[in-house]
Formats: sequence, structure tokens, C-alpha cells
Amino acid sequence: MATAGARRRFYRCACFCSENLYVARYRLHVRFRGEEQLRRDYGPILRSRGCVSPKDFQQLLEELEQEVQRRRRLGQESAARRALIASSYRPARPEIYSPLQDGALAPEFLAAAEYSALPGANLEGLLRQLETVSEEKRIYRLPVFTAPFCQALLEELEHFEQSDLPKGRPNTMNNYGVLLHELGLDGPLVTPLRERFLQPLMALLYPDCGGCWLDSHRAFVVKYAPGQDRELGCHYDNAELTINVALGKAFTGGALYFGGFFQEPSALAKPLEVEHAVGQGILHRGGQLHGARPLGTGERWNLVIWLRASTVRNRLCPMCCRKPELVDDEGFGDGFTREEPATVDVCALT
Repeated sequence: MATAGARRRFYRCACFCSENLYVARYRLHVRFRGEEQLRRDYGPILRSRGCVSPKDFQQLLEELEQEVQRRRRLGQESAARRALIASSYRPARPEIYSPLQDGALAPEFLAAAEYSALPGANLEGLLRQLETVSEEKRIYRLPVFTAPFCQALLEELEHFEQSDLPKGRPNTMNNYGVLLHELGLDGPLVTPLRERFLQPLMALLYPDCGGCWLDSHRAFVVKYAPGQDRELGCHYDNAELTINVALGKAFTGGALYFGGFFQEPSALAKPLEVEHAVGQGILHRGGQLHGARPLGTGERWNLVIWLRASTVRNRLCPMCCRKPELVDDEGFGDGFTREEPATVDVCALT
């Protein structure tokens, strides 16, 4: 298995500034290279979803142009926010920033990770230690964090949310939440979680999707609440694999739903709904189409970790489905490297 720390150089694919731009009002991801291309490629579907007047289209153009500029500035602005937070922020729960301890993790998660690391471990044995949500879709669930750790992390996240420090959007679809690398939690929390615990698990569950070769990640917490984000449109992740852990609080509704793999015909036929349970993590392939149903009551906070394997994605960017055109970026970037990849099966599409 191969892991790598942040000392390696990671890059972003240039398509980040033109592909998969999400327009929430029309519930649509678009490729954007200019007005003529937008009209040609998306005119009919945009009109069917309510973009009918010249004013509607002009507003959409302005929003897309602003989003392109935001994406181009993202790395530099994120680094500036991280530096400001590091120098000015005073945590409410400083123990969260200590290196990850086994005591923060659910016994079931520890047992599954310990089994996965044994020389004779196999998939059949691992599946006895977690819940198979869907054998067909390869979706699994197991407890990840203890209740006290979830509570402590939530208290810290809320404390930061209430501060007047700048906050980056978790991703292009969620408006409320926290980027964990900006808050300084990548090193003490997310990297050891990936390297020590998630990689052995993922290597057995998803060997064909880079599970043996996870070497970077993007981790963020998303928040759903009345008056803020309440649901999440259908999408797939910029990741080989994903874990989504419900941290709390009390809530109703907001179930995840899963379709097929993003390149399959009729990928959203008969979606599978999966309810969240606080402390439990849902494991799935990044390319699995999914979204979140509307929140009913309360607040829901989820930790989402996109797990990436440069050995896989260096060959094919999952967002533009072409060989990546690498551009400089901060930190783990989008998980691409310039190294020659080792020989490994590319992620199966079904």
C-alpha cells in the first residue's frame, strides 16, 4: 500500500474552472466556456427548468462568470484564510487538535480497521464487521466516532462558526460548513484517520477503485438547517472513495439517496435511500450518484472526506473524464501528481 504526506506536490486539473459548475436554481451541473457554448449545450434543458427570459439567461451568465473567477482565486484565498485562522483563532475544544487517539473512535470501527490490517484479512471477513447497505451499489455503513467525540467536534465547529473569522464554502454545492484544512484539523485528525484506519478498510472493500493507494483527501463538514442549506442536489464526488459521517445534532429527514455510477445509463432509476445515524459513517464510491433529501426538522452536521488515489486519477480526471491538465494548487490540491503511476486496476464503472 502507498500513502504520502503533504510533503509531496499535488495539483488540480485545469477543468476545475470550467466543468461541473452547479446552478442551484436550475438543479443543473454545466460545463461553461462562454455564452455561445452554454446556449448550444444547455439551452433546451435550461428553458425546461425555468430559464426562459433574456434576463434569466443574463443572470445565469453573470453567476457562472463569478463562479469561474471564484474558483481561480480559491487556492490563494484558502491559504490566506488558513493563515489568519492559525494566528487569530482560539479553539473552544483544544483537545480536538491533538493527534487522533483510539478513544475517539467507535469500538466497531477500531475492530474493523484492525482486522483489515491483518495479513490474512479478506473481504468476506470484513463484511461480517460492518453493515452492507447495498451489495449491488457497494455501499457500507459502520460506527466511526464515539458520541463524546462527535459532541466535542460539534462544539468546536459551532464555536468557529460563531467567530468573525472568514470561512470558505465546503464545496461548490454547500454554502454552510467548514473546510477542515483551513481550521487546522487535517494534520491531527483527517490524515491519521485516512492513513491508519480508512486505507486498510478501503483496500479490502474497493481494491479496484484505488483503495490500496489513497494518498490525499479533501475533508469538510457540511451543515443543514432551517434558513440555510436544507437539501443537496444529485451529484458525484471528485474522489475515488467517500466516507460521510453524521456528527449530529437531532434532526429528521435529510436521508441520502443513491443512484447508479455516474457513467451508467438510467443512473438515477430507483434510487436507494439511506437514513443517517449519528456517529455512523457511510462508505461509497465517489462516482456513485447521490444527493440528500430535504431536512425535516433540527440541524444535521456531517463530516465528509473525499479519499483520493493519484495512481488512479493521474490517468483520468473524474470530473472531465480526460487526462488531467495539471495546474499548481495549495496543499493536497485535487489529488493529482506528476509521478508516473504504478500499475493498478482502474476503478470499475459497475
